Amino acid sequence: MTNQWEQLLAVQTLDTTITQLDHRDRQLPERTVLADLDAKLSEVRAETAAAEAAKADLQRAQKKIEDEIADIEAKIEHDNEQLYAGGSDPSVLQSLQHEIETRRGQITSLEDDELELMEQVEPIDEQLTALAAQQVQLDDQAIRATADLATKEAEIGVERDEARTARDALVADIDPEAVARYETSRKRLGGVAVARLDGGVCGACHMKLSAVEHDRIQHLPADAEVECEDCGRFLVRS
Repeated sequence: MTNQWEQLLAVQTLDTTITQLDHRDRQLPERTVLADLDAKLSEVRAETAAAEAAKADLQRAQKKIEDEIADIEAKIEHDNEQLYAGGSDPSVLQSLQHEIETRRGQITSLEDDELELMEQVEPIDEQLTALAAQQVQLDDQAIRATADLATKEAEIGVERDEARTARDALVADIDPEAVARYETSRKRLGGVAVARLDGGVCGACHMKLSAVEHDRIQHLPADAEVECEDCGRFLVRS
């Protein structure tokens, strides 16, 4: 007759393997590499957004100046039409001439302001070019890291599926009540519910059973339910 506790010990071994595989999956170095790349990409995107916003502010200021210049040029054109129309009073013509010169001075000042804004845009454009190149490089690295991670996940997935298949086959032949008790104990005892008893020592907590308890256990049937007197785990005799 098959000893269900031996079978549950085999299930325990597979459960431990699955837990270890899950841990390996979570701790894959490729995850760290990808997370670092994502963080760097986020920084580059934030810097790009800030630079684009700064450039947009300068361009709006430049457009405002261009509109002001266009408005002043229209006024100069109107003044010139009056100036060269003839028949006006000399004092009026002189006033118009002065107004034209004043407006031209305003245009010169505004053009200087516009040039200054254009000079401020230049280093931002250089920054945006560098950031774009950096993002392309990081995107390429992230694509490779994602592929590497997928490969490692797939490899672990194959091992996990094999372990789960083997576990399902074992559990199918064990008394459901015993399996339920095993699952309950496993949750309560940190993932290990069954251990080997070897030389009177529990394979889980590594405590040596008392001589009286060990002798008692040795006289029990092979398939009898036995628990460690220290940790409460089910024991399977060697």
